[in-house]
Amino acid sequence: MSTAASATPQQGGFRRLWRVLRQLFHEVIGAIFAVLALGWFNAALRAWTRDAAHWLVGIAIAIGLLFVFFAITSFRKAQKL
Repeated sequence: MSTAASATPQQGGFRRLWRVLRQLFHEVIGAIFAVLALGWFNAALRAWTRDAAHWLVGIAIAIGLLFVFFAITSFRKAQKL
């Protein structure tokens, strides 16, 4: 019987620490991008309710979606580590 833990070679102390730090970095960056996306969506909603130009609302939504994409890819990168 082979388990996932026994299939990977045992890592040394520094390598394990470096992997954990990289994973934590990607998770924190993903969370920051998610919060920034919420801020841009909030700005788009405020602009929409105040009858701002449609292109301003579109830009805010586009940047929010870009930040959502960055957040998802960062969380996936952390999961793959």
